[in-house]
Amino acid sequence: MTTDSNLVLVDVADGIATVTLNRPQVRNALSIGLRAAIHDTMAEVDGRDDVDAIVLTGAGPAFCAGLDLKELSREDDGGRPTLVARPTEWRFFAETVKPVIAAVNGAAVTGGLELVLQCDLIVASERATFGDTHARVGVLPGGGLTVRLPEAIGYRAALAMSLSGNFLTGQRAYELGLAYAVVAPDDLLPAAHALARDIMGADRATMRQVLAVYREATLHSGGDALRNEAAAFSAWLPTVTPGAVGARKDGIISRGSAQQ
Repeated sequence: MTTDSNLVLVDVADGIATVTLNRPQVRNALSIGLRAAIHDTMAEVDGRDDVDAIVLTGAGPAFCAGLDLKELSREDDGGRPTLVARPTEWRFFAETVKPVIAAVNGAAVTGGLELVLQCDLIVASERATFGDTHARVGVLPGGGLTVRLPEAIGYRAALAMSLSGNFLTGQRAYELGLAYAVVAPDDLLPAAHALARDIMGADRATMRQVLAVYREATLHSGGDALRNEAAAFSAWLPTVTPGAVGARKDGIISRGSAQQ
């Protein structure tokens, strides 16, 4: 059984921190505990002097299946879904100084897709799938998806994903520009680490400044949209009932499994 102390695993070697979501028995679903662990762990590794790049991946067959629907379908003491605000608005982790590469080993769905989109670069396994099921769950996006997904693959392709709930394969994600590369499953971490080493071969100070400028450009062009999404999410959340989420849960999981 996974405890709070090992919800996220960290391995540091040769300047690269490999951070692994470690709830494989539930496809690394984003429980309150896992969300907090991601936030804290990413801040910790970003602050380490022996780390120059971060690779984020998932244990087991999935990268991250999104919010924990079982948890979301339960009520808190006030009769609301057990969902708390992220520690940082529209982010699962605070902005890092160091580049973050998502090594997507399997399904990255809804909140899992938002987590991927927060990373700077994406390397996908041939077994990876990407999907947005917010509209099917009955919860509005609140992690920057409506800004970052169109930025990555174009407005209409992103809108089709969000309205239909249909999934992209790793190959299709590469073709649309979401993934930097798509590789065989056994080559995923080696490929992500190789990309990290290529980045680390640049002048450190200049590389970090280039990264910061790219990020600032994205925030500058999409900042208002990110704030609008966050406001819409906050306004919508009180209308979400645990019972409604629970009623949709099995169908969403079944449909997702069929597309993966």
